Amino acid sequence: MPEHETNLLFCLAYAGPLGQGIANAVGLALAEKHLAARFNKPDSEIVDHYTYCIVGDGCNMEGILTEACSLAGHWGLGKLIVFYDDNHISIDGDTEIAFTEDVSGRFEALGWHTLWVKNGNDGYDEIRKAIQEAKSVTDKPTMIKVTTTIGFGSPNKANSYAVHGAALGTSEVEATRANLGWPYEPFFVPEDVKSHWSRHIPQGAALEADWDAKFAQYEQKYPEDAATLKSIITGELPAGWADALPQYTTESPADATRNLSQQCLNALAKVVPGLIGGSADLASSNMTLLKMFGDFQKDTPEERNVRFGVREHGMGAICNGIALHTPGLIPYCATFFVFTDYMRGAMRISALSEAGVIYVMTHDSIGLGEDGPTHQPIEHLVSFRAMPNMLMFRPADGKETAGAYKLAVLNRKRPSILALSRQKLPHLPGTSIEGVAKGGYTISDNSTDNKPDYIIMSTGSEVEIAVKAAEELTKEGKTVRVVSFVCWELFDEQSDEYKESVLPEAVTARISIEAGSTLGWQKYVGSKGKTIGIDKFGASAPAPKIYKEYGITAENVIAAAKSL
Repeated sequence: MPEHETNLLFCLAYAGPLGQGIANAVGLALAEKHLAARFNKPDSEIVDHYTYCIVGDGCNMEGILTEACSLAGHWGLGKLIVFYDDNHISIDGDTEIAFTEDVSGRFEALGWHTLWVKNGNDGYDEIRKAIQEAKSVTDKPTMIKVTTTIGFGSPNKANSYAVHGAALGTSEVEATRANLGWPYEPFFVPEDVKSHWSRHIPQGAALEADWDAKFAQYEQKYPEDAATLKSIITGELPAGWADALPQYTTESPADATRNLSQQCLNALAKVVPGLIGGSADLASSNMTLLKMFGDFQKDTPEERNVRFGVREHGMGAICNGIALHTPGLIPYCATFFVFTDYMRGAMRISALSEAGVIYVMTHDSIGLGEDGPTHQPIEHLVSFRAMPNMLMFRPADGKETAGAYKLAVLNRKRPSILALSRQKLPHLPGTSIEGVAKGGYTISDNSTDNKPDYIIMSTGSEVEIAVKAAEELTKEGKTVRVVSFVCWELFDEQSDEYKESVLPEAVTARISIEAGSTLGWQKYVGSKGKTIGIDKFGASAPAPKIYKEYGITAENVIAAAKSL
C-alpha cells in the first residue's frame, strides 16, 4: 500500500492460480472498509479508496471466487468493483463446452450489484458510465460484465482459443497492426497517448498534497487516532509490544496450546492495532476470538473478529489481500490443521507474495482423538516444511507458543503456521520464548563437553515424551540432550557454530519423535539415527490410547536409544 490513503485505486488482475486475484481484492476492500470505519470522522474522511479487479471466465469457474464473493456480498463491500471479461473463451476452447451458467445471476444471488457493458471492445463511454453507476451503489460490491472479443483486431485469431495462451506470431501481429490502422513501430508511444496518460502525474501529486494537508489537520484534532493509523500505514510496532505476551512457568497449569494461543492472541490484540482475523466457522474450537472486540460485519466494520464461515480457501486468500493492503495490518486465520489441504493454494501464494499471514492451525496430530483419520494430520508438517518462505511452528508449551507468536508478528514478509494441540500439555523446564527464535534449541542436557550419549529431538506435544524418556535414560547413568525443534526453517538459518552446539557431528546416537510423517527428520538424526513417527493414516481413539498403539511413547524412545 502506498504511504498515503486518498481515493487510491487498487487494480488487481489474475494472481497466477485463477480466482486468487479476486479473493485478494476482497481482502483489500475489507481492509479499506475496516480502516475507514475505525479512523474516519464526520469532519474528516481520511481513508477513502476503491478496489478494482479484473476476472475472466476461468476465475469464475474456480470455487475460491464464489467463496470470496459470497463474503464480499455479505459484508457489503461497496467500494469493490469487479470487471468480468466476458469473452466466452478458455484454454480448451469456447466456454460452451463446460461453462454456461448465468454469471450475473450468480453474483446477484451473492448480494452483488451487477451491470453489463455489451461492447467492451471500444465502448469506452459505456464503461465509464458503468463505473460511475457502480460508485453510486455504496452498500453492495459491483460486478460489471464487459463482453469482449478475445484477440480483438486479429483478423485470423480473434474470438478463438488460439489467442488465449499463445503469442500471435510475427505474421499475425503485422496483420493485426494493419487491421487496426496502427502504423507505428513496435514499442513506440505516440505523443497524444503519452500526454493522455502523463496527465495523471500532476493530478496524483495534487491529490497527495491535498491528503497530506487533510491528515495534518486530522493529527491536530485526533492525535491518538492519527498516531495509531500512522503505525498501521508504516508497519511500525508499538514499543515493548512483545512484553504483552503471557508469561508461563513450570508452575503454570497444563493446557492445550490452542488455549494458550488464544491467550497470546488476546494479549497481542491490546497492543498491536493492526491485528485482525478469524476462523473458518471453528472459532470456538480454534480458540481464536478476540474477546474485547465484536464481529466485523456489514454494519460493524470497525470490529476485528472476522467470521469467514466454512470457506478455508477464500479465507486464506482474503487474508493475503489484507496483509498486502497495509504493512501494519496483521491478519490471522484459523481452522483444523488437516484442512490446510483446502487452502494450500492460498497459503502458497502467501509465501510467494511475501504476505505475512498468521495461520492458526489447531488439532495438530492424532492427539485430537476420536474424530479419526479424516481430521488427523499426518503429512502436513513435512509438506509445509517443504514450502519455501514459510515458517512452520509446532510449539511444545506456553513459552514456545508465545515465542512463535512473537516471531510470526515480526515476520511481515514470511507467513507463519502455528500447529497447536487439542490435548493439555505441561509447561516444560528449559523451554523459552528466546529459544524459539533459534528454531531448534537444547531444553535439557546432563552431558559435558558437548558429548551426550544420546540426543533426543522432538516438536510440540511429543517434547514432553522426549523429556520423560531422557529422564529414564539418565537414571540408568546415560547422558542425554533433549532438543525442541519448534521451527526447522529457523534452525536451518542459524550459523554452523550454533548448529554444532546443538547437534554435535560426533554424536550419532540420535532419535526423533513426532506424531506425524518421519519424512525429513533424516537430515537431523543422520544415517545412524532413529526416527519415530507415523507414516500411515491415524485411527479413531482417545489420545493416550492411539499414542500407545502407534508407538509414540517414551518406552519406544528408550528402546530406540538402546538399539543404537
